[in-house]
Amino acid sequence: MSNSVYIATSLDGYIADKDGGLDWLHSIPNPDNLDLGWADFMAGIDALIMGRNTFETVCGFDVPWPYSKPVFVLSNTLTAIPDEYADKAELISGPLPRVVETLNGRGYSNLYVDGGKTVQSFLEADLVDDLIVTQIPILLGGGTPLYGTLAEPLAFEHISTQVHLDALVQTHYRRTRIVIRD
Repeated sequence: MSNSVYIATSLDGYIADKDGGLDWLHSIPNPDNLDLGWADFMAGIDALIMGRNTFETVCGFDVPWPYSKPVFVLSNTLTAIPDEYADKAELISGPLPRVVETLNGRGYSNLYVDGGKTVQSFLEADLVDDLIVTQIPILLGGGTPLYGTLAEPLAFEHISTQVHLDALVQTHYRRTRIVIRD
């Protein structure tokens, strides 16, 4: 079982600009529409868990629903999924360890965690196993940060780094946990 983050950031660590915009994600030309490892990542995922803000952003894209896997929207304030997405997403709430346990119990053992506050909350609860971050060579100077405050440091080991399109640096880290045996 694992919880993975696959996300892009600016060089200064933001996942959205000051206005919540994402246009900067396309600042590096990709004329061949390379997926940069997305399909391989998604092949290992059973379901997605995203926050309400990310869900609403995805719903606002002028494209068909982009996910073929079950999507769970983590929200304590949203009361219902809009009718046009009712067959595409399901609401879930509660303490994160219980949410993960519930989804694992339903057979979803490899979760993709997406969305700024959701990623921060999963990190704060020490529930992120893999962190795949693609840095785009742009400084936004503000916006939505990927990382928030933590009660304790979290150690990760470097798994791999790839350079895509001669500009994007994608790094995969895995959480290391010290097991103390009595």
